[in-house]
Amino acid sequence: MQTKFKHMKKIFLLFTVAGMIASCGGGDKKEEKKEPAATEQKAESDDMSSNPVYQKGLELIAQNDCLTCHKIDEKLTGPAYKDVAKKYAGKDTAVQYLANKIIAGGSGNWGEVPMAPHSALSMDDAKALAQYVLLFKDK
Repeated sequence: MQTKFKHMKKIFLLFTVAGMIASCGGGDKKEEKKEPAATEQKAESDDMSSNPVYQKGLELIAQNDCLTCHKIDEKLTGPAYKDVAKKYAGKDTAVQYLANKIIAGGSGNWGEVPMAPHSALSMDDAKALAQYVLLFKDK
């Protein structure tokens, strides 16, 4: 009985691997050129990728939950970065104000859904995130 079970496991594994290989497609197909996502296109076209503020912002976003609620170009649960940047662009207190909002959270500025506090962030990191968001004022 155990031999039959082992044999069935091997067959199942063989079919699973064969299915995975088949789903990946053959090697004769031409590689399709994918268009970069809209956010990648904008980053490339404006060449923000070499900007240290942009780099630091990406690093911090990867370490936190920002993309759960925000996108660069469109409203998700929270406002789009570009909309936040347009609202606060040119204000001398924008970086400090946004950094405080990032750390403390809050509600009312962008609708009913509150922003969760990020109290574990240092003020320097919150300011770096605010500067990153403000980069999108012209997007």
